[in-house]
Amino acid sequence: MTVELVTEILTDAFYTVLIILLPILGVSLIVGIILSIFQAATSIQEMTLTFVPKIIITGIAIILMLPFMIEKIIGITHKIFNLIEQVAK
Repeated sequence: MTVELVTEILTDAFYTVLIILLPILGVSLIVGIILSIFQAATSIQEMTLTFVPKIIITGIAIILMLPFMIEKIIGITHKIFNLIEQVAK
């Protein structure tokens, strides 16, 4: 196992994690900004007002993105298994 191979595996893993998490984090960020603007405009400082909608919207985003996420995870898993076969030979 060479340094280049390890670097390639880690690069692919970090890239895959980034691609999987960015849509979910983006949705959570947008909802948080909208709720913060709403709180600032109405002077409501209730903590559950931000927590509950963000959890619900994030859960919905995860459910909707699940096929895409599974496809990406399966792809990197196949690539790693193929690399293991090549290294083992």
